[in-house]
Amino acid sequence: MKTNALFLVCLIIVSMTYAQSKRLRDYGISPGVLPTGTLNAITDVPGVRVGQVTLIEGDSIRTGVTALIPHSGNIFQNKVPAAIHIGNGFGKLAGYSQVKELGNIETPVILTNTLSVPTASDALISYVLKQPGNEDVRSVNPVVGETNDGYLNDIRGRHVTGEHISEAIANASGGQVKEGNVGAGTGTVCFGWKGGIGTSSRKLPASRGSYTVGVLVQSNFGGVLQIDGVPVGKELKNYTMSRELEGQSDGSCMMVVITDAPVDARNLGRMAKRAMLGLARTGGIASNGSGDYVIAMSVTPGNLVPYNSDVSTYSPTFLRNDAMTPLFLATIEATEEAILNALFAAESMTGRDGHTINALPVDTVLELMKRKE
Repeated sequence: MKTNALFLVCLIIVSMTYAQSKRLRDYGISPGVLPTGTLNAITDVPGVRVGQVTLIEGDSIRTGVTALIPHSGNIFQNKVPAAIHIGNGFGKLAGYSQVKELGNIETPVILTNTLSVPTASDALISYVLKQPGNEDVRSVNPVVGETNDGYLNDIRGRHVTGEHISEAIANASGGQVKEGNVGAGTGTVCFGWKGGIGTSSRKLPASRGSYTVGVLVQSNFGGVLQIDGVPVGKELKNYTMSRELEGQSDGSCMMVVITDAPVDARNLGRMAKRAMLGLARTGGIASNGSGDYVIAMSVTPGNLVPYNSDVSTYSPTFLRNDAMTPLFLATIEATEEAILNALFAAESMTGRDGHTINALPVDTVLELMKRKE
């Protein structure tokens, strides 16, 4: 165990050299019209925490884990209103059917690589069963999303372990979120360039409730890149719509949307659909082999769903349909910017079999962006 812990620390230290420090707005690019939260991250939503474990070893292991914790309490005992939208279903998302049926999530959300979904699910179950207050629990619905990082990573080696899942949950915190080649985004590819983890947020004005919408993405998909309306992919003749990267042009995108607005599962489903519009604004095409999933949650404390209750009724307070439009816009804008932040933060990486994916050529992109002015 001590050896594994030391090894993990070494991997995390090594991974720091693979992540840029600049984000989209550091270059003066500000998509959308709504203001961001303080951190411009999913952790702007009160109580939300993110934990990541990055695995970089030798010349072939390029993978990891990203854990999202929606609130600080016992999530199984106080479930989170939730919905999952499938943009394109070529994926292995665990936990979908129960969320669709009951409209809530009862575990942290884990993102990792495709072949590590069973491992992550098992570790999530263990985590829930060990929590104080869950001694009598006999059923757990773990929610685990994935993308396939097999172009850069030795995915068949299944190097993610239960300990890595536990570590990601344990180190989850608020504050700034690392982006780029970290966690579940360590080995991903996006629009033919290096993808990764990205996040963004939007804050509604006081007249619309002052609610926050935060988004985190695991970007690993193809299409024709657009940045704030500029056809970057077209100008650079980079069209990732074939299978030249062993399927990475198809790829996938996991999107997690969390808000503090009092939204029920039905309207969370409507917000989740809008995240796909944010993906489309970046040039994503939800191709045949793409697993594009959106997990949406509301963390309003008074609306959490108790596992046990002495009464048979439940009296949450939810926004009316007429109040949803600003949240839709916030979701679209935050998703778009989260994807772009992942691209701008990621750095070039060489992995399995000597495969190399270059980072987005930022200087060239900035020259293209000037033509818009």
